[in-house]
Amino acid sequence: MIGINRVKTWILIAAMGGLFLAIGALIGGRTGATIALVIAIVFNFAMYWFSGSIAVKATRSKPVTEQEYPQLYRIVRKLAEADHIPMPEIYVSEMLQPNAFATGRNPRNAKVAVTKGILQLLDERELRGVLAHELSHVANRDILVSSIAAAIGTAISYLAQMAFWFGGDDDNANPLMLLVAWIVAPLASFTG
Repeated sequence: MIGINRVKTWILIAAMGGLFLAIGALIGGRTGATIALVIAIVFNFAMYWFSGSIAVKATRSKPVTEQEYPQLYRIVRKLAEADHIPMPEIYVSEMLQPNAFATGRNPRNAKVAVTKGILQLLDERELRGVLAHELSHVANRDILVSSIAAAIGTAISYLAQMAFWFGGDDDNANPLMLLVAWIVAPLASFTG
């Protein structure tokens, strides 16, 4: 599974670059393709290296210490040892809706976040089950694949908006193509 997810990751990164190049060339010819290539390189670099940090910041999760959350640390440590992965960084969000997620480009850079809502709702056995599920994503390297797939969907939407708004004068604008792109973008990010 790990090897397949690595291959998926690099295929998605290449697809993202190709998508940017193709649309850049369509919109602006050779200059558009060059600009799109630079954007694709920056975008892929950011998604690969910073997807974990972006997810944690988006949920306003804060790093916590073992003294603050000993039960949480104990559960994650035992699960990480059982999966033979390094201990991930642990974050807690103030959100009251129950949620948990794992993020990071590989097991050495993994982060696990939970909300205060899930900590209040679940008993230790249930929390262990949720965290085991999240750590399985870390062990299988599912996170980076999902992050890049989601980025592709975002990029398609962004590029469709650029093409709609900057694709020429009002007579050449095609709102139907924008609508199609908005529908296709989520489908393009599906990783199967």
